[in-house]
This record gives sequence, structure tokens and C-alpha cells, in this order.
Amino acid sequence: MALLTQANHSTTRFTLRGFPGMEAAHCWIGIPIFSAYLFAVLGNCTILYIIRTEPSLHQPMYYFLAMLATTDLGLCLTTVPTVMGVLWFQLKKISRSTCITQIFIIHTFSFMESAVLFAMSLDRFLAICFPLRYAALLTASRVARIGLVLLLRSTLLLIPSLYFLLQFPYCPVAILSHSYCVHQDVIRLACANTTITSFYGLTLILLTMGSDLLFILVSYSQILRTVLGMSAGNEGHQKALGTCISHICAVLVFYVPVLGLSIVHRFGQHASPLLHVIMGNIYILLPPLMNPVIYSIKTKQIYTRILRITSAFNPFSRKWS
Repeated sequence: MALLTQANHSTTRFTLRGFPGMEAAHCWIGIPIFSAYLFAVLGNCTILYIIRTEPSLHQPMYYFLAMLATTDLGLCLTTVPTVMGVLWFQLKKISRSTCITQIFIIHTFSFMESAVLFAMSLDRFLAICFPLRYAALLTASRVARIGLVLLLRSTLLLIPSLYFLLQFPYCPVAILSHSYCVHQDVIRLACANTTITSFYGLTLILLTMGSDLLFILVSYSQILRTVLGMSAGNEGHQKALGTCISHICAVLVFYVPVLGLSIVHRFGQHASPLLHVIMGNIYILLPPLMNPVIYSIKTKQIYTRILRITSAFNPFSRKWS
């Protein structure tokens, strides 16, 4: 009866916050965030365009890179418009259903990105440790099936958590601490026992992102052992390491903000609310912004193609060529 009464009085709208204590500067804070957002969208769209139109990049490594660019696009397109609505237009109210849908999409893309990074480490492991069997093991059809399995894993495992969030009654004063919807924020506002869903969420993160990171570490331990076993001065020694640098950077760019945000949410109850907001925005912007830069610099084919594209739109290069 008490739960039914709470459900009847449950709020249907949440209030998003921007940067606490810096409300007067929201307009200015939005400029670098929006600029990073535009560069992230442009960069990932460019990566997708180059991989699609460059025949030499129709290889498993670059198919996985296209998946990574797609998840990065999804992550920033899902969240940053909401952030900009709060900072520039004072659109702080969001319906409960929209908020929970955003949480579901954010976690889907986050789990998908973690899974794609694991798949990319598997790709490097097979390419370096089993080079003669690489082409036979990772065909285009198998890469597509791997992508489908990763997508299903990322979505289906979230359904129980989504169900819990939809069923909970929420307190009338429903102010979220971020400028977009975060699972830990919404759980905190539930007027019910959230032990089960909190435990499920933690278990889900450990079983997905935790296992992905563990497999990445195992893959690179095997890669390192193989590379160190090569003869000194072997040309393959430098080439093998070079193909892994971009992926290692992408792993760090994704997992460091994830770990930082998780630590702040679970152990930073006494930390400044501003720290929570800053970490949340780094989490949604840093990987989409940095991954195109990393792969553009470290991948010769992509770097060369970007130079050709920019020179084609440069009137001075056409005039003096």
C-alpha cells in the first residue's frame, strides 16, 4: 500500500543541473563544449567516410574502427544536445521516460565501445601472433557477426536495469546533479529500495567493461611476448608495435574517464558537485573527440586521405599546384 501511494505521487519530470555555482557563466562554458562536440562529430564522420570510400581500408582492423567511430557518434549525439539545452537555453526539465531512454542509450553505446575496444585488441592479437591465419580467421562476414553479437550483448543485458528504472517511484524534488541523465543520479532519486538494481548495475559493469578490460590486458601480454620474441632489428618488430599504439591510446582515452567517473560517483559523496559534472562531461566528450585524432595521426592511409580531402577544399592549393 505504501509503495502504491508513493507511485501515485511519483514525479514524472526531472530537473537537470548545469555547472553548480557557475550558472552565470553557462553561456561561456557552452562554447568549448559545443566546439568539442562539432569537432567530434566532424572527425568521426570523416573517419567513417574515408573507411567507406578507401578500398585499401576494407580490412577487419578498419571495420572495427568504423564501429568505434559509430559508437562515439552515438554517445555524443545522445548527450551533448541535452547539455547544450541546459547551458544555452535553460531547458532543464526532462520527462522521466525521456531521461530513462537516454540512460539506456548512453549505457548501450558505452558497453558497445568497451566491447569494440576488446574486439580491436583481439584483431591485433590475431594479426601479430597468428599472421598467416589472420585473413582466414577474420573475414568480413565474421567481423559483421562479431559486431552484431556485441550490439546484442550491449542492449539485452540492460533491459532488467531499464525495467527497474521504469517501475520505481521517484521523489517529488527530483533534481539531477548532471546536465544529462546518469544512472547513478536517477537511482538516488528513487523512493524505494534500490539495493537489487544497484547490485545488478555493478555486476553488469564488472561482467562487461571489467571483463573486456581484462581480455585487452591478456591480449597485449601475448602480443608483447610475441614481439619480444622477434629477432632484434626485425622490421616486423617496429611495425607490430606501431599498429598497437593507436589502440592502446583509444583504450586509455575511454577507460580512464570511465574509471574516474565511477570512483567519483561511488566514493566521492563529499567531493564538490562541480567535480561530478566535469567528470561527466569529460566522459561523454573525450573519447569521441580524441579517437579520430589518434587514428588520423597514427594511421598513414587515413592521414594521407585527410590531407587529400583538405587540399581539395583549399583554393590556395589548387591555385599554386
